[in-house]
Amino acid sequence: MTGRLASSNPNLQNIPIRSEVGQQLRRGFISEPGWVFLSADYSQVELRILAHISQDETLLDAFRNDRDIHTTTAAAVYSIPMESVTRNQRNFAKRVNFGLIYGMSSFRLARESGLTSGEAETFVKKYFAQFPGVERYLEETRLKARIDGYVETLFGRRRYFPIFKTAMSAANRQAVMRAEREAVNHPIQGTAADIIKIAMIRLHEQLKERFQARMVLQVHDELLLELPREEVEAVRPLVVETMCDAFELDAPLRVEAEIGANWLELKS
Repeated sequence: MTGRLASSNPNLQNIPIRSEVGQQLRRGFISEPGWVFLSADYSQVELRILAHISQDETLLDAFRNDRDIHTTTAAAVYSIPMESVTRNQRNFAKRVNFGLIYGMSSFRLARESGLTSGEAETFVKKYFAQFPGVERYLEETRLKARIDGYVETLFGRRRYFPIFKTAMSAANRQAVMRAEREAVNHPIQGTAADIIKIAMIRLHEQLKERFQARMVLQVHDELLLELPREEVEAVRPLVVETMCDAFELDAPLRVEAEIGANWLELKS
């Protein structure tokens, strides 16, 4: 519903990377002799879009200065220097950063983190105190969905929520809460889907004119290409530049590119 591409039989977008079975599957995707795979992955694109849409100064400042966003979040919420942030604190802040994009509540945070309800609620309050632009975005987006019946990406692609325009909204609380979570997520994840599609179109035009390299798969925020080894030096910077220039955000886009003979090597 957010506009991401999907495949089936097989579902290539959801082959796991952390499980042993998933790693074995990825190792089975092998490039042609003399060719390699190139993986180009947007770095934290959804949080960058959140920073752009919400105009939260702390998020924007972190991305503009290439600071680790999860460490920045942990330092802000725990009121400690960035160099004092522990791995556990960073991981917890990471969970909250991404959880908010999907409309995570303090109740769910408590359930998934082992905190008490009161501790989780306190943490979320501290988070919003440090990132008021994010809280404003969440509130305004939920309100827009309720009033207008839709939300949209930065490119104007809409997702409608009929439940907010029917009597069901008064009776089915679970469905309303789910719609609110999806409404918060759509402008962010939907914009990310729009951006990578623009990058794919532009990149296809450039590759077909000059190179044998070809796109073979798009997995969420990642493009997978196959190319002759001798084209790597020219194609890798072209892919990175094209993806970074697909859209100008106030939190600049960044792309990480890796080379490997099989799909697993790209995430090693």
